Amino acid sequence: METARDAGRVLLEKFGRITAVTKKGDINLVTEADLASEALITERIRSHYPRHSILAEEAGDTVVIEGEGDWKWIIDPLDGTTNYAHAYPIFCVTIALEREGELVLGVTYDPTRDEMFAAEKGRGATLNGKPIRVSATDELGNSLLVTGFPYDIKHRDKFARPLTEFLLVSR
Repeated sequence: METARDAGRVLLEKFGRITAVTKKGDINLVTEADLASEALITERIRSHYPRHSILAEEAGDTVVIEGEGDWKWIIDPLDGTTNYAHAYPIFCVTIALEREGELVLGVTYDPTRDEMFAAEKGRGATLNGKPIRVSATDELGNSLLVTGFPYDIKHRDKFARPLTEFLLVSR
């Protein structure tokens, strides 16, 4: 969690000061903040767990930094790069740990709200250290739906139709 928080500080330091935005693919953006946050996270993981693999976005490509064993860290050093690049303060740092192909731990840190979401397999989820859970609402019409949109334009129609159906019966 400390690593996610420190990476979030890097993002806040650069927020609103981005000088260069590049593209990886047709619409996925990369900023120097993505790269700085990723460098901090991968350096920390390597220093504490040198034999673990890392799956990371680096310079526009997803790269697996090979390690030994059955552990793999999955990082998105700046989830919400499009928002970030447009100085819209909705973004986060996401780090997960996989063991033998199964996710066992994950943290998402929102530095603009200082909110740390964490979950560990078999132990539940927390927000800033306090337990959280899904709502008890059992009807879609009384529920709140939140989503993002796929970057691959070719898949948006497969996403938009079900989303429209959900929106018609929810809040």
